Amino acid sequence: MTIPTILIFDLLGVFVFALSGALAAARKDMDIFGYVVLALLPAIGGGTVRDLILNTSVFWIDQSIYVVVAAIAGVLVFFFSVRVGQRYNVLKWADALGLSLFCVMGASKAYAMTSDPVIAVTLGVVTAVVGGILRDVVCNEIPLILKREIYAIAAITGSTVYCIASALALPELWSLFIGGVCAFTVRALAIIYHWSLPTGR
Repeated sequence: MTIPTILIFDLLGVFVFALSGALAAARKDMDIFGYVVLALLPAIGGGTVRDLILNTSVFWIDQSIYVVVAAIAGVLVFFFSVRVGQRYNVLKWADALGLSLFCVMGASKAYAMTSDPVIAVTLGVVTAVVGGILRDVVCNEIPLILKREIYAIAAITGSTVYCIASALALPELWSLFIGGVCAFTVRALAIIYHWSLPTGR
């Protein structure tokens, strides 16, 4: 039996976001249980909120493989963690990849259920950012989305591009790929060139 390509995309997003959570646990010198908990928060948090809003069954309850993959990522980071000085940098890039995957997967599910692009974009952003917020709050840090960094804008971009591609009747995988690439490009450029949103005076 072959694994559906969309499920692979979804699991990749879970794994990468789980890595970002486990790396945050490494920065806080947590034990192995802390690594697994912090891996689970960004990996399944946003999707859980999305599914509750859509009033549908929560994805990881239907398929426990998501929890298993996230837990494995947490354990891997515990035993093979990167050097202390590199952790935040690796966390940001893992988070950027997870953001780009989750925003389009979240938008895809919402668009399929509602056919409303506004709801799809909104829940694409929710899927991408809520888990990271939970991770950062537990770590007693200001969530990335509330800092000056270009973060939610990247998720909005990816979700919007996905909806446009879907409206143009592009194949689903192409819509996901194009939207995800756009989201990652925006976030990557923001990291490399230190782009940020203006703050109030």
